[in-house]
Amino acid sequence: METFRTLIETLSLLVLPLLIVGFPLYGLLRRVPVYEAFVEGAREGFDVAVRIIPYLVAILFAIGMFRASGAMDFLIELLRPVLSPLRFPPEVLPMAILRPLTGSGSAAVVLDLIRQYGEDSLIVKIAAVMFGSTETTFYVLVVYFGAVNITKTRHAVPAGLIADVAAMLMAIYLVQWLFA
Repeated sequence: METFRTLIETLSLLVLPLLIVGFPLYGLLRRVPVYEAFVEGAREGFDVAVRIIPYLVAILFAIGMFRASGAMDFLIELLRPVLSPLRFPPEVLPMAILRPLTGSGSAAVVLDLIRQYGEDSLIVKIAAVMFGSTETTFYVLVVYFGAVNITKTRHAVPAGLIADVAAMLMAIYLVQWLFA
């Protein structure tokens, strides 16, 4: 187990430098004008950002109201007896609910958990792995599908939510297996 942990730590140290050097180097080898491609991508990203602002404001407003009303705390207490036998820490439930909706809202949940339980607690580790291994499914669907005028999401919602639930459950069990 210790060699596995050491290997993961070593790989995590190398990933970012390899990406920073690797992508431009790959572009240069393929004779792509790297800087110009970067600037064009940044321009397109800015245009998308401007188009998604109304959707983002609506999502963040709805989440803020849900939390401020006390409905989140009520839901946690209501589901505590169901979640405990599944080894699902009820304190992580806000993360499981908010992550498919918003990245910034779920980041706020992780920060709140860090303040409450400390950065080395099992609950924070589970929330952090959930944050990194799941997607903001509804945010992606609303914002990006809305930006390109896709109205029929058909299988995108169920597929995204199934992937999110699978990742969340794996985060819980793997973190408990590795750190408990």
